[in-house]
Amino acid sequence: MQCKVLYFLLYLHCEKEKSGYSETKSMNIENAKSQMRKGMLEYSIMLILHRQASYATDIIQQLKDAELIVVEGTLYPLLTRLKNDGLLSYEWKESTQGPPRKYYALTEEGANFLGELDVAWDEIAHTVGVLRLPRIE
Repeated sequence: MQCKVLYFLLYLHCEKEKSGYSETKSMNIENAKSQMRKGMLEYSIMLILHRQASYATDIIQQLKDAELIVVEGTLYPLLTRLKNDGLLSYEWKESTQGPPRKYYALTEEGANFLGELDVAWDEIAHTVGVLRLPRIE
């Protein structure tokens, strides 16, 4: 599991590099905010699915309710990647409002990975919390 957490953190670093951000460029706040949202999107989706199996539209709505705006074009590739990585499974369920819906759920491996992400998140939140405090000398 530690390897997957390290992979996730490396993925975030690579996404930052692909965005074209470098230390010599002036930092654009919107770009920084976008990268922060991308970095926590996978974690947020897994938190939602830990509570209950959900279909994509419901996941998007829960993210919107949490003020993390995501469109289907962003969500579906991420769900597919998480499923291919063995972290999610899905099940088709009949719907009273149209065609069957694909409900995603965490696998046991996904729940274990989420536990590792929880630890990593707590560590990051602690570090940021400490750094945000006024320095007392």
